[in-house]
Amino acid sequence: MPGADELFRATAPARQAPEVEPEAEPEAPVAASGRVKHDEKMTVYVTAAELLAVEQARLGLRAELGRSVDRGRFVRAALAVALADLDARGTQSDVARRLSES
Repeated sequence: MPGADELFRATAPARQAPEVEPEAEPEAPVAASGRVKHDEKMTVYVTAAELLAVEQARLGLRAELGRSVDRGRFVRAALAVALADLDARGTQSDVARRLSES
């Protein structure tokens, strides 16, 4: 039976990546639209009511701030606020309080 090298062959000559000295952690690349390419993905399941609330909040921000914000940016901003509150207030944070109630 043939091996992987015999079954799959490169269609173009292999390019060698330029050597770069590791410095500071590189920032995520920004596309022309201003969006940031993220390294990880997380799936979150929400109820229909929660999704509707997110959409209403996004549309409200769009009307009040004049900025279109996609769901991902909205959720990342909300998560950053919640994590900062948890870091600052610990078990007195809104996140900890809600988790202790459930």
